[in-house]
Amino acid sequence: MRVGRLEGRGCLIVGGTSGIGLASARRFLQEGARLVVSGYSGESTRAALESLASLGPVHGVAADLTVPGSVEALLLETMDALGGRLDVLFHVAGISGRRFGDGPLHECTPEGWDAVMDANAKGLFLTNQAAVRQMLTQAIDDVGLRGTVLNMGSVLGWSPSPELFGTYAYAASKGAIRAMTLAAAARYAHDRVRFNLIAPGLIDTPMATRAVGDPTIRDYLTAKQPIAEGPGTPDDCAEAALYLCEPASRFVTGSVLTVDGGWCVSEGRHRSDKNP
Repeated sequence: MRVGRLEGRGCLIVGGTSGIGLASARRFLQEGARLVVSGYSGESTRAALESLASLGPVHGVAADLTVPGSVEALLLETMDALGGRLDVLFHVAGISGRRFGDGPLHECTPEGWDAVMDANAKGLFLTNQAAVRQMLTQAIDDVGLRGTVLNMGSVLGWSPSPELFGTYAYAASKGAIRAMTLAAAARYAHDRVRFNLIAPGLIDTPMATRAVGDPTIRDYLTAKQPIAEGPGTPDDCAEAALYLCEPASRFVTGSVLTVDGGWCVSEGRHRSDKNP
């Protein structure tokens, strides 16, 4: 039998209880990973464990990623579950802040800004920091690495769509995540810890329900994401994440992989472009 692409690797997926994170958890388990998934609530974490249990060994931890002590506790429980070595951190967790007051610059509220930056940028900073501190203590493995960190960005961090996706704080948080990931890739390459970024376009996940169900946005996507003429799937991102986390990509660090169906290279079509 072919050995799995993550056979025996200790992996933590933060935000692994729904959408892209849950799809990635399935693929990681199918490829032999020893896995911990983390969600914000105990309920979501338990539900994810029930759906994943038949695929392989998986442990769940609920954590508030904006609280340093909660992230520290998450890492401690993860290390206990994985037997003392963390090979992969995949940070997926994040929010869309419209309900908190995010929007275009002239409408974005301070409360919306803080909520999004805390959940997206600060949360990722804390998990990445905890993971790299652990990885620096680990021996180099059979492919020459101490660990791998994969972060979740978005094409909106550098390829805006202001008419339909005008969320200022969200775009800023994803731009910050890209900068943090590249800075860490540069700093820790000589320590054999690699950092990469996956940047999706619009993906059909629970967080994107409003956008995916909007007829105007669906029409826009026929030209903006022409590969599918619509939103991508969580599995599209899970396959990309698997590659960037498996040993086969050991020589890849500081990479930004867009999984966007053509978003960044297509003009799209706005309402104003239609013929009367």
